[in-house]
Amino acid sequence: MELEQLGLEVSEDDTKAETEAECGNLFTRLPGPEGARTVMLGAHLDTVPLADRVEVECVDGVFRNRRAAILGADNKAAVAMLLELARRFARGGAPVTCELLFTMSEENGLRGAKAFDRSQLQADFGYVFDHASPIGDLMVAAPTYYQVTADFIGQAAHSGIRPEDGRSAIVAAARAIDKMKLGRLDEETTANVGVIEGGTATNVVPARCRVMAEVRSLDDDKASARLSEMVDALTWAASATHTDVDTSIEKQFDSYRMPESDPCVIAATNALRDCGIEPRFVPSGGGSDANAFEAKGLRCLNIANGTEANHTPEESVTEHALEKMLAVTERLLHRAAEA
Repeated sequence: MELEQLGLEVSEDDTKAETEAECGNLFTRLPGPEGARTVMLGAHLDTVPLADRVEVECVDGVFRNRRAAILGADNKAAVAMLLELARRFARGGAPVTCELLFTMSEENGLRGAKAFDRSQLQADFGYVFDHASPIGDLMVAAPTYYQVTADFIGQAAHSGIRPEDGRSAIVAAARAIDKMKLGRLDEETTANVGVIEGGTATNVVPARCRVMAEVRSLDDDKASARLSEMVDALTWAASATHTDVDTSIEKQFDSYRMPESDPCVIAATNALRDCGIEPRFVPSGGGSDANAFEAKGLRCLNIANGTEANHTPEESVTEHALEKMLAVTERLLHRAAEA
C-alpha cells in the first residue's frame, strides 16, 4: 500500500471479525526527534452505505460525486490529508513522533476505534479530523449516544374478513412514537426515530413491526432520563394495544468534555491561528472516534475538516479546504511539540 511504499512499517490488527469490516485497523509511525513527544492522528476508512458508485468530479475547485450518492469525503478527506503528511515526514523532519491510525467501522458505532489495542499507542494526546463543518471548529464536547431497537409482536389476521381477531404491531409502534418526545429536546439533547419496518401485505393485520430510535445528550444524566422515557413509551404502547414488545438498548459511546486550557486544545488553537483562522469551541451532536479514544483514557480532540453535507448526495469538499487542513495539521505538529 501507499504507506509501505514510503518505507513505513504498517501493521494491521486482527479486529475485522469483531468490527465486521473487510480488514483491521491500520497503524504506523512517523519518526520524530529523539525525546520528542508523540501525537496520534486518526481518520476512519469506512463510509456510510453507497446508493450508487462514486465518480469524483472537480468543478471550480469543488469535489463532488457526479452520481446521486455520497462523495465519501467523510472521512476520505482526512485520509488524503494524512497520506500527504506521511509523504512529507516519512523519512524524518516531523517535529514530533506521529502515530497514524486508520480505523474501520466508525460509522457503525465506532467499532474499529473501540476494538483497537490502546497499548499500541505511545501518544500523549491525539486528534481525529471528522466533522463536516467549517475549518476552525474544535469539538470540545460530544454526546452520549444510545441506540434503541424495539420489536412489536402482535397477531396476524385477514384485514377484510376478521380484523377484530388481529393485533396490529404497526398500530402499537405508531402509538409508541406518538407518545415520544422527539427532535431537539434542549440545547444538549436530541431524540429520533429513524427506521420503521413491518407488515407483509395491505390485507393482513401486521403481526410484527420494528422501530429503531436513538437518544443523544452532552449530559449523561439527561441521556439516561430521555432513554427511560422512550422505553416507557414503548412499554405503554404494547400494553395499550395488547401486543408484546422486545426492546434492546445499545450504548454506542460516552460523552466527553475538555477545557479550552487543555494542552491538546491549546495546540490546535494555536495551529489554527498560525494559519489565520480563529478557532471556535463547539459542542457536537455527533460522535467520532474521539469518543472511543477518550473512553480509553487518551485525550483526543475532533477537528472539523471543512467538508460539507456529509452522508448526503450533496456532499462536497473544496481544494482549498484540503490544502488548508494540511497546513493546519502540519502546524499542529509543531504546536503539539511546544504544548
